[in-house]
Amino acid sequence: MLLAAPLSAGPAFAQLADLKIMAPAAPGGGWDQTARSMQQAMVASGAARSVQVTNVAGAGGTIGIAQFVTGSKGDPNQLMVTGYVMVGAILTNKAPVTLDQVTPIARLTEETEAIAVPVNSPLKTMADLAAAIKANPGKVTWAGGSAGGVDHIAAALIAQAAGADPAKINYIPFSGGGEALAAVLGGKVTAGISGYGEFESQVKAGKLRLLAVTAGERIAGVDTPTLTEAGIPLKITNWRAVVAPPGLTPEQRKTLVDTVEKMAKSPAWQEVLKQKGWDDALLTGDAFADFLKQENVRTTEILKSVGLVKP
Repeated sequence: MLLAAPLSAGPAFAQLADLKIMAPAAPGGGWDQTARSMQQAMVASGAARSVQVTNVAGAGGTIGIAQFVTGSKGDPNQLMVTGYVMVGAILTNKAPVTLDQVTPIARLTEETEAIAVPVNSPLKTMADLAAAIKANPGKVTWAGGSAGGVDHIAAALIAQAAGADPAKINYIPFSGGGEALAAVLGGKVTAGISGYGEFESQVKAGKLRLLAVTAGERIAGVDTPTLTEAGIPLKITNWRAVVAPPGLTPEQRKTLVDTVEKMAKSPAWQEVLKQKGWDDALLTGDAFADFLKQENVRTTEILKSVGLVKP
């Protein structure tokens, strides 16, 4: 009888639905980690009965969102991970399918970016890297996420702050964090830029050296200066979120918002945040929809100013 009660109740049963979450990137990166962490936390918290994760990589998530919007329209059991990277990728790729076409559900996390070099790199400090960029921005190679995403924007803004032309940076985009990390570890690039969590294990293993983090404050327990402390007055963080397909009813949208909110407030998710070094940035429903619109305007202005989007 105890099991029968929730199954007979409408809203409770909807929260125990079988969900599918698309990570519109290759395995190993931030979106993939977010999707798989949600998978674990949703089941552990009882927010969903089962959760299946799929990966659709390419072009900063613009391939994934196109597939999501056209293939999942009206399906209340589908979610897709998104974030700041996709906002920029849609603009730089002139993607035909945009975030205006999805149903906003919730922003979940924020994460500081980090700049890392191989441990044997001659660049010991952020000042060393800034000097190299100023001397010849094209000679400094960067590994990071998709073109136009937060990694690319941060690299361009760093170059600008260092006194170089941001349009001349040599940025090499990768579709997954794992591939970018391999390029940095292999010494194939000058520096890597990504979420701190994607570098953390290799930093602790003594294979990478962090030069700076992009947040306004240092990461607790990590002896790495902020960009501002290193003489580059810049703060930028990466946020990640989940959206649903178009064509949902208000009731279906509310059920998904409630389901994600239940997960986000659960002990299982709080443990994920702690382990990954992600900051809780929960924002749901209409407030998140407004935030998305503001981010699109802000990012368009930044990308134009650094030459990644033509005016």
